[in-house]
Amino acid sequence: MFIEPSSPRRPFTEPWGTCLIVQPIHAAGLAQLRAAGLEIRVATDLSPATLAREAADCVAVITRNGGFPAEAVLAAPRLRVIGVHGTGTDPVAVPEATRAGIPVVNTPGANAQSVAEHAIGLIFALAKAIPQADRAMREGDHDFRYGARLVELAGLTLGLVGFGAIGQATGRLASALGMQVLAYGPTRPDSDFEALGAERAASLPDLLLRADIVSLHLPLMAETRGLIGSEELARMKAGAFLINTARGALVDEDALARALAAGTIAGAGLDVLSGDTLAHDHPLHGERRAILTPHVAASTEAALIRAAERVAGQVVDVLAGRRPPKLVNAEVWDRRRHGETVAGFSA
Repeated sequence: MFIEPSSPRRPFTEPWGTCLIVQPIHAAGLAQLRAAGLEIRVATDLSPATLAREAADCVAVITRNGGFPAEAVLAAPRLRVIGVHGTGTDPVAVPEATRAGIPVVNTPGANAQSVAEHAIGLIFALAKAIPQADRAMREGDHDFRYGARLVELAGLTLGLVGFGAIGQATGRLASALGMQVLAYGPTRPDSDFEALGAERAASLPDLLLRADIVSLHLPLMAETRGLIGSEELARMKAGAFLINTARGALVDEDALARALAAGTIAGAGLDVLSGDTLAHDHPLHGERRAILTPHVAASTEAALIRAAERVAGQVVDVLAGRRPPKLVNAEVWDRRRHGETVAGFSA
């Protein structure tokens, strides 16, 4: 399913250039790169020094949430495109790439359905106490059903913080369950809300006060870092759930742990954390009202194929001189780096 270090025989006598794969992508995307005459190189680790060394002679890089730091951008004079397998570009040194004339492309929407399904899955797991029920059954606690707090979702209000592709996909699934959708997306047009039958929240505080479930679907930027802290959690209903399948740093995890312990909110479902791992002594680690998954929302086979094919296709587009459909730093296109194209290059 994922990358392997060896490459099959290519259609060209000499490879056109090397593409560094920072983190595993689906074989379908690798096949596109190889068909275009690119050599595949797999990064040996994610440290800035390693990426700088291993990208030094590359014409392309594809990364996921591991990103691509400024040090590596500056160390790669032949680099002509950085591809992001996913939507978020916060771990990529986009300003440095832009100054160097390197286009950055991403794949918004490729994983929207899968991430939305995972968000709904976390909601189900919290509302139906599925992890606790599983544990009770295995431990022979057949009285669990008499004391469990189980929630019917139909008629509840789902508050979506962020109303892009993933937020809208989550809203559609929630609507099918009979939930009311309240969304906060100040830059989104009214037509997005009308198409879904969603109510536009006047403000984030308004949404937090009214929603039974709050689901985050925002990119990580300076203004969204720590968006949900003690004050925001205190605004939520005591029986509310918080869902985060976006970026871990949107939430103050210490404040969330305190809110769960105090019963300020009823539960949280987190697929992302502010760090790669959660320390064993962190309060969330032993918090039964928190359901934690290891950043797998976008890891379905279908989503991985779509993202890999879309990012590979755009990398090839840039190398072939075609403007890609999802160009993050559009201002760089007319002054982008150019390189020699091998005769017979196949786009």
